[in-house]
Amino acid sequence: MSRLVFVGSVNDDAIAVVPHLPGPDQRLLAEALVHAGGGNSATAAVAAARLGGDVAFVGPIAEDPTGERIVADLTREGVDVSGVVPVPAGAGGASVVLVDRSSGTRAICTRPLPAFELGPRARKLVADAAWVHLDHLGWPAARDVLAVGSRIGPPAPRISVDEGNPIPGFHPRGVHLYGPTLDRLRLTYGDQPVVALLERARADGAGLVVATAGGDGAHLLPTTGGPVHVPGFAVDVVSTLGAGDVFHGALLLAVDRGLDPADAVRYANGAAALACRAIDGRSGIPTHDELTRFLTSAP
Repeated sequence: MSRLVFVGSVNDDAIAVVPHLPGPDQRLLAEALVHAGGGNSATAAVAAARLGGDVAFVGPIAEDPTGERIVADLTREGVDVSGVVPVPAGAGGASVVLVDRSSGTRAICTRPLPAFELGPRARKLVADAAWVHLDHLGWPAARDVLAVGSRIGPPAPRISVDEGNPIPGFHPRGVHLYGPTLDRLRLTYGDQPVVALLERARADGAGLVVATAGGDGAHLLPTTGGPVHVPGFAVDVVSTLGAGDVFHGALLLAVDRGLDPADAVRYANGAAALACRAIDGRSGIPTHDELTRFLTSAP
């Protein structure tokens, strides 16, 4: 069984690089047009696998040629796909992404993924994992299997949640590694100082809290000790697509390997920064050796 199991969204991305985002009725010539794998938990799984983790992915994949390509891509990265959930042809995840070359930012239009239930193999993968990572789609699919927030004592496996996107009904109680964006914390708790936001999440039952802040890095509140800001890295950005997902995959792997929380966040910041070298969200993800060289040479 895989040590790290990622549950949630997976997409096939059509990505166009344009000089700037178009206005109404404007036609632009794309400087590049590529197809690549995407999705929050799926890209996080690829990042953890490429960095050397023992990884499985569970999510809804259509029974059509696009789904077959998605499965092949994940398998090539060393991700166990034995627990994926088949959905009808044409119902799988797909996105159209415009990358603004002038800023490196992106606009994303996504086809909604269907809600899904874990099959017997997926339930076994989740139950036997050391860590289960959930995004906005994975949370409703797996929370009952994990009995999130309802066990007495620490649940097994440990739980990691990426709350970059809104998760209906979510509460951080019982979540060992909670990864919201700063903007998400402000929407939840109001416009407060960063430290107060982290402390509110802790008071609501989260363990290690790591709030991402884009190029500014991340703010963390360990289970013991005070808050820490870990700055990001200055790199030449081609696209930020998938950088947050890469961060979460690298962070979970580093935490599982026993790195100090601040070192784990620095490791994840480096992985996310290097991922920004590519148009798509995956081809720029570094290996562990490449990332180690980068971190050794970086200030």
